[in-house]
Amino acid sequence: MNEAETRAEHIDPALQAAGWGVVDGSRIRREYPITPGRIEGLGRRGKSLTADYVLEFRNTKLAVVEAKAWEEALTEGVAQAKNYAGKLAIRFTYSTNGQGIYGVDMEEGTEGEWPRYPTPEELWNKTFAIQNAWRDRFSLVPFEDKGGSHPGRYYQDIAVERVLDAVANGRQRILLTLATGTGKTFIAFQIAWKLFHSRWNLSREPSRRPRILFLADRNILANQAYNAFSAFPEDALVRIDPADIRKKGKVPKNGSLFFTIFQTFMSGTGEEGKPTPYFGDYPPDFFDLIIIDECHRGGANDESNWRDILEHFSPAAQLGLTATPKRDDNVDTYKYFGDPVFIYSLKEGINDGFLTPFRVKQISTTLDEYVYTPDDKLVEGEIESGKRYTESDFNKIIEIKEREAHRVKLFMDQIDQKEKTLVFCATQEHALAVRDLINQMKKSKDPNYCQRVTAEDGALGDQYLREFQDNEKTIPTILTTSQKLSTGVDARNVRNIVLMRPVNSMIEFKQIIGRGTRLYDGKDYFTIYDFVKAHHHFSDPEWDGEPIEPEPKEPKPVAGGGEPSEPGTGEGDTDPSPPKKKIKINLADGKSRIIQHMMSTTFWHTDGTPMSAQQFMEMLFGKLPEFFKNEAELRTLWSAPETRRKLLEGLAEKGFGHDQLVEMQKIIDAEKSDLFDVLAHVAYAMPTLTREERAARAKVSISAKFSTKQQSFIDFVLAHYVSVGVGELDTEKLTPLLRLKYRNSISDAVADLGKPEEIGSVFAGFQQFLYEATV
Repeated sequence: MNEAETRAEHIDPALQAAGWGVVDGSRIRREYPITPGRIEGLGRRGKSLTADYVLEFRNTKLAVVEAKAWEEALTEGVAQAKNYAGKLAIRFTYSTNGQGIYGVDMEEGTEGEWPRYPTPEELWNKTFAIQNAWRDRFSLVPFEDKGGSHPGRYYQDIAVERVLDAVANGRQRILLTLATGTGKTFIAFQIAWKLFHSRWNLSREPSRRPRILFLADRNILANQAYNAFSAFPEDALVRIDPADIRKKGKVPKNGSLFFTIFQTFMSGTGEEGKPTPYFGDYPPDFFDLIIIDECHRGGANDESNWRDILEHFSPAAQLGLTATPKRDDNVDTYKYFGDPVFIYSLKEGINDGFLTPFRVKQISTTLDEYVYTPDDKLVEGEIESGKRYTESDFNKIIEIKEREAHRVKLFMDQIDQKEKTLVFCATQEHALAVRDLINQMKKSKDPNYCQRVTAEDGALGDQYLREFQDNEKTIPTILTTSQKLSTGVDARNVRNIVLMRPVNSMIEFKQIIGRGTRLYDGKDYFTIYDFVKAHHHFSDPEWDGEPIEPEPKEPKPVAGGGEPSEPGTGEGDTDPSPPKKKIKINLADGKSRIIQHMMSTTFWHTDGTPMSAQQFMEMLFGKLPEFFKNEAELRTLWSAPETRRKLLEGLAEKGFGHDQLVEMQKIIDAEKSDLFDVLAHVAYAMPTLTREERAARAKVSISAKFSTKQQSFIDFVLAHYVSVGVGELDTEKLTPLLRLKYRNSISDAVADLGKPEEIGSVFAGFQQFLYEATV
């Protein structure tokens, strides 16, 4: 019996006999998708993870079962079973061939044969040996998945369960650390959903619904969360607004889920005009749970005024959400909340396929540093002779327009100008100048192609941002900013991020990079254009594993903390005042013409660490013998569409996907060559041929082997191959090419070329001549 027959005739009946899918509250999840597989380019993904069976009871995943065919060994599936259980954070897992059951306790490390599957109740009691009434109540509330159309991802379910377990055990300070784009707001919603419907509250008696506060530091984040919680009853949701408070003369208290920003709660004035924060109008025990979004940005800092809010509501359970691992500059956050109950890193998100991979273009120019010389014209300000001005000085205390124009031209020439792009600038004034330069250089005829979005742009800037976030709209295509868009921009189709200002904090760097990691159809990767050497922040082994304790730091005063000029705006995009008038320089005639640049690409290992092009090539060189033994075998594999596709898929699984090979093409100056040339050059140091040269050479043999009409079609295919690349020789391209050649008349194609199988034979057959060795 094959596996499907074994499952139907033996495994399914055995599970049902144990009560799975029969006992009320139990469920068998067949072909349970765990991860979709890393995005590898051209619409392809790496290997996905799918469990044959996941056993659920009381809305909780309790076991994995890996099935094998009747003839296979009983323990053949043990490695997979352990892998799936480890990924899903499930204690018990089983391997079976229908004849026996081999069980593993992932917590105790014990394993062996089992006479039968445990019942749902038995497995529940084994998993949760210590009774907890609130955990049981939480488990009775299903996840809200909109009727199965929006299921949670495996790590989101784990995060929810870890937080609820902490709540059930009375923990008051809880932290979740998940990379940007992994759905922290969705996780917060599911937690609130279960608490709301189980009627959990601080009294520990299910006598009333909880009052939950979602606290952010920007209106856009609070509004996104408010909209994300729309499944709750309308009268349960309250958006706390300072204008509404002033109008009604009191803070809102009727509701279950409240949304606001720190700045609103810090606003308010008393009868004598003295500051009287609005949060003080609520009793300390008013909220049962407070969810602090992006909690590393001030609320838990000992010197922050916002800390007053958390201390006022100290009786409440407080859940911090952060996208940044423990670092020296957010150690207060981790000290306040304690160690995270769950961590999900950028590396995991990309390798699982839930985040978009990225590539980095590191660009250096001869004007990255500047020393004034008398032939340059000082337009205004005071220059220090002999001083070396570096990146941190540009556009804050010194401005050279030719330098900015050159940088803008560089990335505008590199990007696809139809793709959505974010440009991070040094100041709001710099963002204005870059916006104008982009609009002067753009190919688009639309006057709104590039817009600036900063605090100074107010409501109009917010409108541009909403239009940019709308995936149905293409204008504006590029936004420039300084600080405002580093967080809170849920624009899934961002393809390029341009860094034109220093990023001194790894935490801020991760926030900025998070603008591009969200998935979108047809988005295989996003590109970071780095003019400011920010790429060193990628060398972050702590985020690729368990964070280590940072060195203790001396407390230092934190500037600011006052009430914003517009109470309740809280957009946090103000520039520090420069100490003196900005220096403006016009370069001497000719200097702007000799600004040169260098560009390098960083590759990314599957373990999440950066590699230089040389390291990538060395790694590829070491792996290629696993795929072919010699040059002749490479030519044979590459000559046939099916074996070529399997070779490319195998390379992609090892971390050498299409996009990486295309980058290597550029590095070895073979952009007009075939990907075959990349492999042959790396493996055997063979000289490269252009696709045009390869096609011209092949036509000699093709003319002797194929009829005139067949040659006409082959010539048409070769023209596409020369223009586009080897992807045009894939069998998936055959039908589209026939439609193009014969103007959608397949019958004409058949008349010229023969039956479909003959056409397929011609299409595959001529390709061997492209890759035959020269004598």
